[in-house]
Parts: sequence; C-alpha cells; structure tokens
Amino acid sequence: MCRWRAGRQGPNLRRTMARTSSLSRPIIEALYTEALVLADEVRAVFTAGTREPVTGEDAFVRLALSTEGLKATTRMMHVLAWLLNQRALFSGELSENRVRLHGALPPDRGADEKQLALLEPETRALIAETERLHRRIARLDEAWRQHFEMASPARAFQERIGREFGRLG
Repeated sequence: MCRWRAGRQGPNLRRTMARTSSLSRPIIEALYTEALVLADEVRAVFTAGTREPVTGEDAFVRLALSTEGLKATTRMMHVLAWLLNQRALFSGELSENRVRLHGALPPDRGADEKQLALLEPETRALIAETERLHRRIARLDEAWRQHFEMASPARAFQERIGREFGRLG
C-alpha cells in the first residue's frame, strides 16, 4: 500500500546538515527536493481518506487518517513554504529583511498518539518522517534567525555559574 521508505535523503545530506554554519543554495535545494518527495508520499497515502467508506470500515480509523493526514499535509506545506522563501532569497526575489519578518516556520502541531495507534505502521512511519523534517527545518530556521551564532558550551557553563553565584550573593 505505502511506497514510502525512510532515510531517503541519505548520509551525505545529514552530515552536511550536522556541520553547517550557514545556509547555502545546495542545502536548500537538497531539502526542497526531499520535502517535495515526502509531500508527494503524504498526498498519496492520505488521499485514500477522501474516498467513500468501505463497508465495515472503522469510523475511528477514518477519522484518525483524516486528522493526522491534515496535520501531516499542513506540516509539509509549512516546510515547503519556508524552503520556497529561502529559494526566493537566494535568487534575489525576496530581501533578507522580508524573509526574516514574514518567513518564519510556524510551530508544528504534533501527531496525537491515540490517533497514531489506529494507523498502519507504514503510515505512522511516514508521519514521523514529516515531523523529523519539520524539526530539522525548525532548527535551521532558528539558527538562521540567530545568524548561526553558536554559543560556546564552556562559556554558557561559566555564565550559568556566574548567575548562580550572583543569585546566592
């Protein structure tokens, strides 16, 4: 039933994403391609919920498919919109200021565990992959908004100790 397979982006993109300190056109293009493929899989799996019910089909399963399908579809549209904004920024169609003001990735509304339990394992895995992609893009969006300024773990620890001493003294 489900043609989707996890881990489609491969180890090279994951390694690049783990060590990047800025966004680049190749990163955005790779993520955009990955998101398009995933969005197509989401569409293929969840359009089954738009058909007429089969005799004996559980109404709760249909409701779970509709609810979680809408969340997964919305999640993917938000990811794609964010990536399209980044592509427009790289091509000069949008200014950085405009993207920073209006191009934030909306927060995700995660799947409902009770609803997920009613779905097939392949469908649950597909939903989980959309959530993982959204989290990855959310981390990129946050880092981009912070201009990829990374705080040193040692400095953060020193600041925390200083705050504690200040609070006690």
